[in-house]
Amino acid sequence: MPVPTGDRLSALRALMSSDEYKIDAFLIPSEDAHQSEYIADCDKRRYWISGFTGSAGYAIVSSKEAALFTDGRYFLQASEQLDNNWTLMKQGLPNVPTWQEYLVKNLPNESRIGVDPTLITAADAHLLSESLKTVNSTLVPVHANPVDKVWSDRPGAPQDVVITHPVKFSGKSHVDKLNDVRKYIQSKDAYGVVVSALDEIAWLFNLRGSDVECNPVFYSYAIITESEAILYVEAAKITDGVRQHLGDSVTLKPYNAIFDDLKQFGEKLTATEKKLITNPRTSLAIEVAAGQTNIKEERSYITDAKGIKNEAELKGMRDCHMRDAAALVHYFAWLEKQLKAGVALDEVDGADRLEKFRAEQGDYVGLSFDTISSTGANGAIIHYKPEKGACKTIDIKQIYLCDSGGQYKDGTTDVTRTYHFDQPTDYEKRCFTRVLQGHIAVDAAVFPQGTTGYLLDPFARHALWKDGLDFRHGTGHGVGSFLNVHEGPHGIGVRIAYNDTPLAAGMTVTDEPGYYEDGKFGIRIENTLIVRQAQTPHNFGDRGYLGFEHVTLVPIGLNLIDLDLLSPDEKKWVNDYHAEILQKIGPLVENDPDAVAWLKRETTPI
Repeated sequence: MPVPTGDRLSALRALMSSDEYKIDAFLIPSEDAHQSEYIADCDKRRYWISGFTGSAGYAIVSSKEAALFTDGRYFLQASEQLDNNWTLMKQGLPNVPTWQEYLVKNLPNESRIGVDPTLITAADAHLLSESLKTVNSTLVPVHANPVDKVWSDRPGAPQDVVITHPVKFSGKSHVDKLNDVRKYIQSKDAYGVVVSALDEIAWLFNLRGSDVECNPVFYSYAIITESEAILYVEAAKITDGVRQHLGDSVTLKPYNAIFDDLKQFGEKLTATEKKLITNPRTSLAIEVAAGQTNIKEERSYITDAKGIKNEAELKGMRDCHMRDAAALVHYFAWLEKQLKAGVALDEVDGADRLEKFRAEQGDYVGLSFDTISSTGANGAIIHYKPEKGACKTIDIKQIYLCDSGGQYKDGTTDVTRTYHFDQPTDYEKRCFTRVLQGHIAVDAAVFPQGTTGYLLDPFARHALWKDGLDFRHGTGHGVGSFLNVHEGPHGIGVRIAYNDTPLAAGMTVTDEPGYYEDGKFGIRIENTLIVRQAQTPHNFGDRGYLGFEHVTLVPIGLNLIDLDLLSPDEKKWVNDYHAEILQKIGPLVENDPDAVAWLKRETTPI
């Protein structure tokens, strides 16, 4: 049932029209002050004001309207969660404006548009301001977020302590990483770098936290110069062990002290004529504190460095995916046995049992995202989250889609499997097989260095296109090393940004084509891949060639495959993949007879 939002909107509008604000509309993004995809409860302003729980969306509240903008992954979910106070704007469909266009076309001229400057990037703010000028409207930074004022039971900020991430897992000390950043600063003839992305800070200092559910990060900022490394984080989060780990090379200051420090840096920068480097995801508040003329916006060096895993990180990814696969084999064998015995289990029961199997694995820390345990029509909700009391009982007669992942000390996993524990229809098998063919095409791809994920995306869709089918999400995203499950800068998909970053050896990326029919079923097959050098008979242009190594080792649902659609090479891929799974995962589940029997059956050659 939708959350009633009428009172919340009324309270917000009253504050917007007050003498304190005097704004005609207020922008409420999904992100926090660090442009994080996943955020702490205290930062879920868009969720609280709208009732929409999806991770991607943008809310605009004006004196007369409330609009929620989201993409195709969330159309169905948003339509079910928004009450009648809201208009759903389905981004990407014909005649649907972007939220920026909406502000220009749908609001009166000379409107004052309020925004929290910590929650909008400097780049977006400047572009929006220019667009608003065409209708004599103004972007107004407001430093006391009005949503926070009307949100009476808003949770407090997280206060969990920070932990160290050992070099045996990270592969490189934070001192060496800081030295690399300083070399980059020198190459740019800059004064320093401002770091605001939480996963960048965690990676750079070899630290991890738990401020954001499922993401091992902590609220912080950092400034790195040739002579200093300052980490801005609340003192209560820092243990003696962390202080010892950081040593004399890092200065610790309170979280919000960065804004006063940036003002002081601004004075130094004027004297040296050097600039502080930020990246396009840095907030307007950071830029304002330092002074726009003192800032130079560049592509993030740290994001690029973090995206290419070293040998220790790659070993960790391989190792944790094997343990994760064992947990999944235990789970799917258990689930099928329960369902065939007539035991009633709902989607949350399934997700909870899977989490217990994962928790039994070595170096397990927690989930990498909320498990998508979905039966039948719920599988068509791409980012579905089952909730007790509102979810469905798992139906043995329908397709079951499970998208899940774990955080381990040595890596992060993300895997989706689609099974049918009874007899699928011919149409379901055809759809599944078309998805499988796209999955195989990406996995088996060999391509010259310099190729981007944008160019590889059609590999995942070609088989679906033959049947006039497609899916409304990307084909793959980067995966962190005991960090965020969604990681850039690279990916496989139709986002034009994916054409900016060529795939490179050492990157991790998912391979997850799908197909979804609203009200019926969802299908997705997802593995995590490592980009690696490919051995080819020739080397045209001396460019070098790349391919993929899959580290996810969980069987494909055999009874969903339409063998008549597969080519000999595709059948060989399935058989080789299943033989690898049986060899590597079989020994890890040998103490569970049900898992052993299920694994052997599901890896039978076709």
